[in-house]
Amino acid sequence: MKRRLHKKYLVLILAYSGLLLLIPYVLDYRDKSVQRAQHGLPQQQPRCPDLENSVAQLWDNGDRVNGSGDAAEPAANRSRSRIHIYLHATWRTGSSFLGELFNQHPDVFYLYEPMWHIWQALYPGDAGSLQGAVRDMMNALYRCDFSVLRLYAGSQNVTTSFIFGWKMNKVICSEPLCDAHRRHEVGLVKEDRCAKCPKRDIRELERECKKYPVMVIKGVRVLDLSTLVPLMRDPAINLQIIQLFRDPRAVHNSRLKSKQALVKESIQVLRSKKQTDKYKRLLVPNNRVNRAESYVSSAMELICDNWLGDMMLVANAPPWLRRNYLRVRYEDLVLQPLEELQRLLRFSNLSSSAALETFALNMTHGQGYSSDRPFLISSRDAKEAIYAWRERLSVEQIHQVEAYCSEVMRQLGYERSGVDKTS
Repeated sequence: MKRRLHKKYLVLILAYSGLLLLIPYVLDYRDKSVQRAQHGLPQQQPRCPDLENSVAQLWDNGDRVNGSGDAAEPAANRSRSRIHIYLHATWRTGSSFLGELFNQHPDVFYLYEPMWHIWQALYPGDAGSLQGAVRDMMNALYRCDFSVLRLYAGSQNVTTSFIFGWKMNKVICSEPLCDAHRRHEVGLVKEDRCAKCPKRDIRELERECKKYPVMVIKGVRVLDLSTLVPLMRDPAINLQIIQLFRDPRAVHNSRLKSKQALVKESIQVLRSKKQTDKYKRLLVPNNRVNRAESYVSSAMELICDNWLGDMMLVANAPPWLRRNYLRVRYEDLVLQPLEELQRLLRFSNLSSSAALETFALNMTHGQGYSSDRPFLISSRDAKEAIYAWRERLSVEQIHQVEAYCSEVMRQLGYERSGVDKTS
């Protein structure tokens, strides 16, 4: 009986102590909530306990399956005979330029947005429900099994010309599949020349894929890193991740410029979160702006939430995953192209060349910031591309993005604009 009473008293003391520790946090949170309410802006939460607990549970479960200690670090003992890399990005972050650096490397088999086929074939399926199919396609492609594309081809014959972005693909447009280009020569693929290449059976492309020591896939349709963890754990793939970030204000500005082209994907992203009240609100277009702009703007809030989730996942990940992960900021990539190129190549176990370094410099020192064809890979003025949002976004738009992307901006080192909302 006495033991039971002691236990009860102990539980009460611990509960009371925990409550005392929570009081300062609650008061601080209330003060910040009042400040946000006074400004009339939603703000990204700096802490997400539920997400942090889920992430911790993810690694705990994985460690139980794979064992503990050294046995739980699969990257340390896996074969390095072939490297598989995924360029993890979202729309309008400069990922096409990042991918092009790999497309130009003679030791890389590169695919540009192959998961586009899934989103097109299964539209209007919400982005969340498509994540399993996206991962399955990547699993097949990294094994040089392109038959998975037939699932999304309908009545079309799957050849090299079926693959999304094939007219810019250095492997498809070079020998032995085509004589439009030479694989070892660095330079943008000329689409008009590549368009004349013969349609090759997909099995020929599979054979070429198996010849390369490094395979890189660039995509914007993986919502969060947790989708890719099974591929990172798989010893046959040992997936490495390069994640590209960009100033959310610059992303928002670029998305608004391309809003008509992005509205379908934005709706699919928004519908993946429709079960919560917060995202139901985002799915209702604001009457004061056109529908396309409303959807594209609303999706930006989800993008920042996903970025924050990815950061938490990596921060709580075991050492083997962090070794297989590289964070890149677009601003660093275009302002310091040679330094960032070397980082990328070291991570990918690839050698550099004078031609590739010259290519990177030329692509970031062009004239102006093209807006007529925003999805075209071309030489740009890096500084104009980085700071264009300052001239093109309204003060209200800037404050809106800074509010709901505040924690992401803080962690990535992007300073707030300091623009007075009343000015």
